[in-house]
Amino acid sequence: MTVAELQVVRPGPLTTVQDLGRRGVAHLGVPRAGALDEPALRAANRLVGNEPDAAGLETTLGGCAVRALGPVVVAVTGAPSAVRVDDRTAAWGAPVTVPDGAVIEVGAATHGVRGYLAVAGGIAVPPVLGSRSADLLSGLGPAPLAAGDRLPVGVPKPGRPLPDLVPLPAPPTELVLRLRLGPHADWFEPQSVAWLARDHYTVASAGNRIALRTEGPAVTRARHVELASEGMVLGAVQIPPDGRPVVFLADHPTTGGYPVVGVVPRADLAAAAQARPGTPLRFVLLRGR
Repeated sequence: MTVAELQVVRPGPLTTVQDLGRRGVAHLGVPRAGALDEPALRAANRLVGNEPDAAGLETTLGGCAVRALGPVVVAVTGAPSAVRVDDRTAAWGAPVTVPDGAVIEVGAATHGVRGYLAVAGGIAVPPVLGSRSADLLSGLGPAPLAAGDRLPVGVPKPGRPLPDLVPLPAPPTELVLRLRLGPHADWFEPQSVAWLARDHYTVASAGNRIALRTEGPAVTRARHVELASEGMVLGAVQIPPDGRPVVFLADHPTTGGYPVVGVVPRADLAAAAQARPGTPLRFVLLRGR
């Protein structure tokens, strides 16, 4: 059952429907997808009284604008930005009541990369393999938003109190990623692996929902044989032929053929989702279990 719709007025550079992703289907070759900044989506859902895994909109840098076809309550979190309802300033990071016919506009991000717009009741597009998330690699789920699209809104949870404030970290001015070495750390020169924590990297502009790419010193291989394709996990750090680390994000492939020097813990990946190109990046090596 739906109670309202959101009609896309301005889709922005890349706006997709995202929840917390598809779980338990990697053996079918299906990536997990889902919000790149999970804490931001969870916070937006909490602000409008949704369950944490309700689907919302993930914007990229340029924001978006949608018209409420029916009265709704929304909240915007993630990358800080101006929020307006029918050209009047509205709160960021707080519940906002939007009347029928009004346009909610999420402006360009002033810091960070990805914003999240949650609506009470959630975006009620049909789930695919247990998730409403758009997956840009496999093409599962709804396509990125286009002008004129109409998104159904589910029924809000009755009687749930809405918090006035949900604290969130600011987008990083320096991205610090912990790195647990393995499974192929021994495929690289030991000195080169040790220097990962000393060398200076920056976030490259070529990154997307599949992976964060880096610019900086190459990690030098000690073994130059081919590696058979094997399963990949969220946060895996592959080293492609150019030697620059690539950090897998939510839409990553389920298999890969480049050696993995280590894995970044899931808790660190929300900051990676908000790191703009040119942001300094530092790896911190974790050893042992």
